[in-house]
Amino acid sequence: MPEMPEVQGLVDFLAERTNGLTVTKVAVANIAALKTYDPPIDALTGRRVSAAARHGKFIDLETTSEGDAGAIHLVFHLAKAGWLRWYDQLASTVIRPGKTPIALRVGFNDGSGFDLTEAGTKKSLAYYAVRAPQDVPGIARLGPDPLGPDFARDTLAALLAGRRTQIKGVLRDQSIIAGIGNAYSDEILHAARMSPYALAATLDEAEVDRLYDAMRATITEAITEATGKPPADLKDAKRRGMAVHGRRGEKCPVCGDEVRSVFFADNSLEYCPTCQTGGKILADRRLSRLLK
Repeated sequence: MPEMPEVQGLVDFLAERTNGLTVTKVAVANIAALKTYDPPIDALTGRRVSAAARHGKFIDLETTSEGDAGAIHLVFHLAKAGWLRWYDQLASTVIRPGKTPIALRVGFNDGSGFDLTEAGTKKSLAYYAVRAPQDVPGIARLGPDPLGPDFARDTLAALLAGRRTQIKGVLRDQSIIAGIGNAYSDEILHAARMSPYALAATLDEAEVDRLYDAMRATITEAITEATGKPPADLKDAKRRGMAVHGRRGEKCPVCGDEVRSVFFADNSLEYCPTCQTGGKILADRRLSRLLK
């Protein structure tokens, strides 16, 4: 799943490649992924891209038009299996809805463009044409950005206070903190030497300090790694930078212990027992359900 660093990499790429270009094509291939109707998605045609921005894990392309004081934003969320494929020369082939992983095709007046694609059978990629980003419900519900200038250590402490929720879930909850998903929550907790099952409300001052520092450092380093890379290279850059996520069975780069996994219905978490849980092996939730 693309998370904040990869999304920021895509935003930076789109800002460099599309700013000032005019939208010449908007082809809907998966109508179920289109979540708005006013303004219509084809109202983007003929408008010029004026900015690219990130809101949590949402990508926002702002378009303007001479004689029209208002902007129209193309906003999209790549969900678990979505991605953006960029083409310096966009194909002229006709998209056949239902016969392709493409959900949306956007073309520009210099011949370039991109496809939003989604793998697998469970479709959750979404795109919107809106007059303001806050018109997208998912953006309206977002918590603060952990790299925002106002996100201080005490901001995090206030968000954690009183929450009898596992810290892994708090980090992934977009309404609490925007932009962090399954992968980077694993990495942050490993860097903070903290169990994913620790309750947010029980963290002491030193643990909050470690968590804050780990969050800022982990995300900043990942964004630095993503900066300047084209979309095709961002996924590999993400994988290479992981210490524990997706590394089950490998050695922890800090202590050399074996990286372990806990599996859930539709995802898993990875952690190092020595670094994070005092050597304790966390129970596999799939096996726990079978034993009930």
